[in-house]
Amino acid sequence: MKCAQCPKDAVYRCSICQRLLCLEHVRVRPVCDSCVREKKAKYALNEATRRDHKEIKRLVQLFWGEQDQLTFDKLFTVAELPAFVAKVSKEVVGFVSFAEVLDDLIIVALAVLPEYQGMRVGSNLIARVEGEARTSRKKKILVSTSNDDLPALAFYQSLGFQLYEVKPNVIAEKHGELMKGIGNLPIRDELRLRKSVNR
Repeated sequence: MKCAQCPKDAVYRCSICQRLLCLEHVRVRPVCDSCVREKKAKYALNEATRRDHKEIKRLVQLFWGEQDQLTFDKLFTVAELPAFVAKVSKEVVGFVSFAEVLDDLIIVALAVLPEYQGMRVGSNLIARVEGEARTSRKKKILVSTSNDDLPALAFYQSLGFQLYEVKPNVIAEKHGELMKGIGNLPIRDELRLRKSVNR
């Protein structure tokens, strides 16, 4: 899955024309309701198996280029965490990994293949995490994103998460350099969001 604009790997899909895009060619802009098309796909949501974790590892590399994610001052190896997966036939098209920390549950990584974005895969994976948090009697679900990832920030807020903290320069310090992200925004800060768990 290559970007429609260059040979880089695609991680997003244009919400209007459906072409696949890499991080460099994603743009954040207003879109009217008539241009938003919600496609539908039949997919199953399940707890990840050992075989699914191998596929999660591949997806983590595709989306982030590294297996470890630093979030909430903790370093996690994503493919080793509990996870839910979305599958079409036997193919993993999306996943969410999470970790329990004291009274809270942290979403460590969420990814949906570009051709399945806009089909409620991500929001249904988050709903499964919410169910897990209720079962585990957690008080809050926490998630973080980088300051450039405006689509993720909008997505989580649309599901009821609230921004409550900014950790300046955490991501830049982790990588030892200032990288360019979505829309060429510099990737510096960790934006933290939370959502109370309704019991």
